[in-house]
Amino acid sequence: MADFQYYLDEMPGETRGIVVSDDRIHSLYIEHDSDTPQHRLGAQSVGRITRIEPGLRAAFVDMGCGEPYGFMGLGKNQRFSEGEKVLVEVTAEPREAKGPALKRLGNADGEPRLVKPAPRVREILESLAGSNPVRMGLEAIEMAIHAEEEASAAQVLRPEYGLDLSVQRTRALIAADIDYAPLPGKDSRKGRDAVNKHGLFEVARLLRLRHWAGTVVVDLAGVGFVDDSILTTAKSAFSTFESVSFGPLSRFGLLQFSLPWRYQPIDERLAHPATAGFNAVRELRRALLTDTASPVYELVCGAGEAAVLAPAVRSLGPRARLCADGKPGQYIIREG
Repeated sequence: MADFQYYLDEMPGETRGIVVSDDRIHSLYIEHDSDTPQHRLGAQSVGRITRIEPGLRAAFVDMGCGEPYGFMGLGKNQRFSEGEKVLVEVTAEPREAKGPALKRLGNADGEPRLVKPAPRVREILESLAGSNPVRMGLEAIEMAIHAEEEASAAQVLRPEYGLDLSVQRTRALIAADIDYAPLPGKDSRKGRDAVNKHGLFEVARLLRLRHWAGTVVVDLAGVGFVDDSILTTAKSAFSTFESVSFGPLSRFGLLQFSLPWRYQPIDERLAHPATAGFNAVRELRRALLTDTASPVYELVCGAGEAAVLAPAVRSLGPRARLCADGKPGQYIIREG
């Protein structure tokens, strides 16, 4: 049975929740104070239908927060008119140029507005943890930094299995390439089977960590597979995912399946304009907690960045200082 640990790294402007399973980063949730509440997964809003697209069998819905409008699929027998009010829930957060995906909960009245906010990262983590402790402080800071590094890594190496894995996201699909580096003294056939098994579980972990979904194509190591064995392994690896749809294994060793989008991809969350600044504040917090003897630590940055980060630095207490004399886009932490 997997051993799970839960970490919460909270500060003004950004919150990160991290789940670790068997010493591997399992999940990462990032929330910004500047997020549009109506666009978060699970948020419920009164919306007004602004446009109906018969060819797409869908409607675009204004939820009172401006564009991008939500996208609501329509069933065969559903008929709506422009201007009609509906109660909707977000089933997939915005990504790239796409607005949030919605499902209709019922009819509604009044102006477009948020009626039920989505769970915050703290609430998500506490729900997952149950009676288990949620760790904070220095442990959480270290794990938040480590989680970002793992989520951003281009390659995963597991030398103990001979696994060399690359998972990349394109506009059309997610491509995963499982390669096998033969281990000395190990049967190549058994080694290939083992690396495909561990590779599929790593693919599942990375997709969960990065919140990537859509069409996924996995290029397995080797050829001449037993379909039932590979599909059984894949289904086990993705058993905790909702609504996974597997296609047949091709003769070229390609496994295809589909996952529904839910959260905004982590790479887009990390592309937030303030991420570098929040990371600098996180490093400042780590310095303060690691070195409790020094009277002052100072974050040096540009004036524009300082204006954004001032509340976060103030929240760290009197030992934390902010200096706005630095170069724009550069962050330096120094002992005062």
